[in-house]
Amino acid sequence: MGSLLISPLLMLALSLVAGAQEDPLFPFSEYLDHGRDVRLRWGFDKATDIITFELTVNTSGWVSLGFSPNGGMAGSDIVIGGVGPQGTYFTDRYAEGNELPSVDKEQNYKLLSLTEVNGQTVMKFQRPIAACDPQDFSVTGIPIKLIYAYGIDDDISYHGSQRGTKEINLLNYMPRSTPSDSKYFDLTMTNYTIPDVRTTYYCKIMPAPFFDRKYHIYRIEPIVEHLDMVHHMVLYHCPPSVTNPHEEVCFHSAEINQCLQVTAAWGVGGGAFEFPEVAGVPIGGDGRVQMYRLEMHYNNPSKLKGRVDNSGLRFFYTSELRQHDAAVLQTGLAVSPGYAIPPNASMYHTYGLCDTSLMRQIGPEPAHDLHVFASILHTHLAGRKVRVGHFRDGQQIDFLTFNENYDFEYQQILNLGETKMIKQGDQVLVECTYNTQDRNTITWGGLETTDEMCMVFLLYYPALDISLCHSFPSPDDLVQELGMTNQK
Repeated sequence: MGSLLISPLLMLALSLVAGAQEDPLFPFSEYLDHGRDVRLRWGFDKATDIITFELTVNTSGWVSLGFSPNGGMAGSDIVIGGVGPQGTYFTDRYAEGNELPSVDKEQNYKLLSLTEVNGQTVMKFQRPIAACDPQDFSVTGIPIKLIYAYGIDDDISYHGSQRGTKEINLLNYMPRSTPSDSKYFDLTMTNYTIPDVRTTYYCKIMPAPFFDRKYHIYRIEPIVEHLDMVHHMVLYHCPPSVTNPHEEVCFHSAEINQCLQVTAAWGVGGGAFEFPEVAGVPIGGDGRVQMYRLEMHYNNPSKLKGRVDNSGLRFFYTSELRQHDAAVLQTGLAVSPGYAIPPNASMYHTYGLCDTSLMRQIGPEPAHDLHVFASILHTHLAGRKVRVGHFRDGQQIDFLTFNENYDFEYQQILNLGETKMIKQGDQVLVECTYNTQDRNTITWGGLETTDEMCMVFLLYYPALDISLCHSFPSPDDLVQELGMTNQK
């Protein structure tokens, strides 16, 4: 057990453009009925084990929302509320069957507000994510059948046809937009023969289609031909100085290394990702063909021969511009052999720091606050946990995101559950925890799958002209921590 000390030598690199904000408590929204009379908005914070809801129903009567094991009333955890002649009422209930649910012995729902205006009732409330008693329903990372019902007045009785059910994954929600002019383009490898070596990083610089005006990318999908070999993909936007399409092994040429602005990333086990309705990645409108570098990490431990790959990413875009431009900020530890993890360690920590107070020193415009809505956490095989602490004025105020059971084979984009604001001057500290009990030599930071990484991609808006904010370890502290007599 140990910790890797760092000096906050911050590396910053240039990136994108601008915007303002949504309600951070309720980043997700769904209509529960076809007539759009019942709308549910929600957000959650796993660090505090709280999920917050706003139920809006076009009625002046009682309203209810339930969590059902099968879509019916029996066994459902239900909350009922409204605004009556005597004021507001609100109760946590449990349904034994198709009858008025009984009041739960333990009231584990907290009312935040309840209003009735112009024939519309709005009920805001919180509850724990995990069940608190046998009559509560735990919210998990799988789809849940939500039931709703409401009345025309405050007499809580049979709802008639004013009820329904809808299955939603509350903790892993993925919106699905269908803009009227939606189109897509692909950026992929072209008949690339994967080498018969364990690790290959291959880069391809290519143009996106030309757009005569600005569009927003609102959905990104992976195209993966060889799931057993494609470990991850990162797409970087290139500066105007890069104009020639070509491909080569990564990290060797100056031109390849100019493309540093992360636009999209995918890791093994991940799926499609759709941006919140207030934000999209901008493309076009600057009068030039935009160039991108697709970085492919192929992991071929069996050294198989003859695999030809056309994997890459698909981008759905629309002319219906959203309120903000979105971007990606890469933070954590810089990828280099400058940090190490000792062998036979059951729980070893490394730390990467992003100090946002340094951003204002390099940007062409004053840096603004970041509204973070999703993340991708990334280590290699020894990684067991990743936590991203949020600090302000020297005190930790939150976890931006975390995964206490990190799985190398399942690296998906994680919605944060609520939009979290990083103010200028805040610090973001990435902690990675490793287990090397199956190793008898030092594990160095590096590109091989058997090397290690500690990085986090934060998806946020409005976009800044900054894409990297990470740190290097202090060499002296590293040597001392590992008990080495010299750096060789």
